[in-house]
Amino acid sequence: MKIRFIASDTEEAQEAKATLTEQYGQSSSEEAEMLVVLGGDGTLLEALRRNYEKNKPVFGMNCGSVGFLLNPYSPDNLIERINNAHEVGIHPLRMAATDRSGQSHDAIAFNEVSLLRETRQAAKLQIHVDDALQIDEMICDGVLLSTPAGSTAYNFSAGGPILPFTANVLALTPISAFRPRRWRGALIPNKSIVHINVLDSKKRPVSVTADNTEIRDVVSVDVHQSESIGCTLLFDPDHNLEDRILKEQFTH
Repeated sequence: MKIRFIASDTEEAQEAKATLTEQYGQSSSEEAEMLVVLGGDGTLLEALRRNYEKNKPVFGMNCGSVGFLLNPYSPDNLIERINNAHEVGIHPLRMAATDRSGQSHDAIAFNEVSLLRETRQAAKLQIHVDDALQIDEMICDGVLLSTPAGSTAYNFSAGGPILPFTANVLALTPISAFRPRRWRGALIPNKSIVHINVLDSKKRPVSVTADNTEIRDVVSVDVHQSESIGCTLLFDPDHNLEDRILKEQFTH
């Protein structure tokens, strides 16, 4: 099996990469049949963004701090682990944003797209779902749209729900909403398009972040889940991502 090892800059990840390269070899990006990512969740997400067009399965091993999307690290029996791994297909969010100068920006996010205020003043946002106005004016720190893969991360910390992979929904979650005070978010079909206008953007500037790609001073953002882009993540049978997401809902 031809493997390409990708590692974060940490000492732990670099040492793991050296050990695995010596044991299994290092293939080029073009020749590799499989990508093995060493680091934390951030490293894995960055590797997915850089390599999704190559359409190669990804097996991650945790050499970072969180590692929810990764398997435990071990240099032993790697080929056997990959061959026995459980496949999970994920589709990212595609974001199109326009800033105050009129410039357009595109990005993809496997976890979430989040809008956040840039200054001490709260943001004012207007939210449409599939061309229907749902919230005329929300005064808040921000709002985010999360995939099932990202629902246990920032979304959950902001009070959003954990989403099973088979639910076919996305989580639209407010961040410290002041008005409407009782709105706690919504589950929307994963085929929906969410359009967000930033009201009074000069006085109340807002940034948008697609995973780790940030755009400042935006005036509008469109987000939808892309069915044309997909990645395959591999997990050890006893470290199944879908099972762990289910268990997260009963953790207290």
